[in-house]
Amino acid sequence: MNTRGEKIRKALIREISDVIQHGLKDPRITGIISVTDVELSPDYRYAKVFISIYGDEEKKQTIMEALADAAYAIRKEVGKRIRTRHIPELTFFLDESLEKGKKIEDLLDKISRGEV
Repeated sequence: MNTRGEKIRKALIREISDVIQHGLKDPRITGIISVTDVELSPDYRYAKVFISIYGDEEKKQTIMEALADAAYAIRKEVGKRIRTRHIPELTFFLDESLEKGKKIEDLLDKISRGEV
C-alpha cells in the first residue's frame, strides 16, 4: 500500500472508532469495542473494517448486527470528517485475533508452569 493509502487507512481507523464510541445512539452498541484494522480496496471505494468486541458471543453478534445496520450512518459521518474524493463503503468483520492470542498466551503460561 502506498503512502496515501496508509494515511487514509489510519484516518479511517481513527474516525470510525470515534464515531462508534461517541456518535451512534444505538443502545445495542455498548461496551468495549475497538477498530483493530481497516483493509482498503486498491481503488479506495471499499473498506473491510475489523472490530474487536469484549463480551460473550451473543453480545458480539448483537453489536455486529447493529454496526451493519449503522454502516451507512457511520460512512456518512466519516465523510464529514475526512476529505477524500470517495468515502469507502464499509463492511464490518469480527476480529477475534486478540482473544486467540490471549488463549495461546494462557496455554504457554500453563506449559511453562508444568500444568499441561
